[in-house]
Amino acid sequence: MAPKLERFVSPGKGNGVRAKAGIRRGELLYSAEPLASCVSNKLAADICHHCLTRSVSLLRCSQCKMAHYCSITCQKKAWSGHKRECKCLRSLLPRIPTDSVRLAARLMFALLSPSKSNCEELYTFEEHESHLNSMSEQKKQGLSQLASMLELYLQQEVPDVAQETMSLPPSCQEPLNLIAKVTCNCFTISDGELQEIGVGLYPSLSLLNHDCRPNCVMVFEGTKLQLRAVRDINPEEELTVSYVETLSLTEDRQRQLEDQYHFTCHCQRCDSPDTDRLMLSGEEATCRLLKEALPKLEGLRADSNWQVLLANCRHLLSTVAGDVPEENLYKLRVTDMAVDASIQLENWVEAEAYGKKTLPAYRQYYPDPHPVHGVQLMRVGKLQHYLEHINDAFDTFRQAYEIIKITHSDDHHLTTELLMKMRECHIEMDHRSSSSH
Repeated sequence: MAPKLERFVSPGKGNGVRAKAGIRRGELLYSAEPLASCVSNKLAADICHHCLTRSVSLLRCSQCKMAHYCSITCQKKAWSGHKRECKCLRSLLPRIPTDSVRLAARLMFALLSPSKSNCEELYTFEEHESHLNSMSEQKKQGLSQLASMLELYLQQEVPDVAQETMSLPPSCQEPLNLIAKVTCNCFTISDGELQEIGVGLYPSLSLLNHDCRPNCVMVFEGTKLQLRAVRDINPEEELTVSYVETLSLTEDRQRQLEDQYHFTCHCQRCDSPDTDRLMLSGEEATCRLLKEALPKLEGLRADSNWQVLLANCRHLLSTVAGDVPEENLYKLRVTDMAVDASIQLENWVEAEAYGKKTLPAYRQYYPDPHPVHGVQLMRVGKLQHYLEHINDAFDTFRQAYEIIKITHSDDHHLTTELLMKMRECHIEMDHRSSSSH
């Protein structure tokens, strides 16, 4: 763990991390590779299972048919971690276990490997909570099914799970306990566009407690997780991150936190109704119409049914018109989906128009530098640039840069791309200016 951080007991929360010295916003506080990780099943054929790079042409493991790699080099580097998993995957073909089962198996192999021991400084996986005692019977039953799948999955490579896991810490020996720990403590790994691409376990970072307006954010470079401050942090102040999507209502955030992480949030934002009032502003009947439409729209997006999705979004947004403001949460979500669909269908003018409408709400709901706001600005800037709205594009890229340089650092590939885009805009503006004289 970085020298400016220390483990402590946070009042009412248990273990936590706090600053030993003053921290400036944008400062890199911690960087770590996962103890174990895996690519999401739904993206298994689209992403390199070693470096997590997207590619249209990947090499497939000839044995398990599941793992894919962008090069022979990545395939060779991944083999030490994949070889035991490969046998397990082959034994279940054509079935593929869930992400959590695959992650738990990779974790077990990592814990049994001497090279992986003691790689975390402040918090070991053994210390992680399983929260089994506070779970409903229904959830325990679901986890029990996953634990049975884990044992079946491991059978080819670890015929006697109980015998082989005797060398592990007691809290990691029993499959149900292991699965519970994994599901409560894993991190979603995302790409530069903040799209989910996998899951991973970063034990020391599980010490970080939640806040709905956190002072730190986590971003990824491949599987490497980086923790950065988004506000100045005083000595002895606790470091926090958000466990859930903060662009949601208090009731929904608290339900997710209680269901997945087994605690009730009492942060300042949860105790203040102001943001919820803004998110629900407008005609109540129209809000309900938009809310009820979301599951269908999300299904269309999941199925990549872009034509129908865009038609539905257009109809809804023209129907509600001025009944609800752009800051209304449900209208914002519909507008975001209209942006996605328009981009997929290459309706650039429409995509830019919808994208611009989302920006005031993003600015309102992400008052501190946040990757989600920065990436949204970057997306709109690219649309403006493509449509040759050069002055607007430059201003949008500049706003994105001011955020991304804090959340991602000056040397991140997104920051480099933004600087390049701003330079391109400068050149084009200068060219236009000289042409007009």
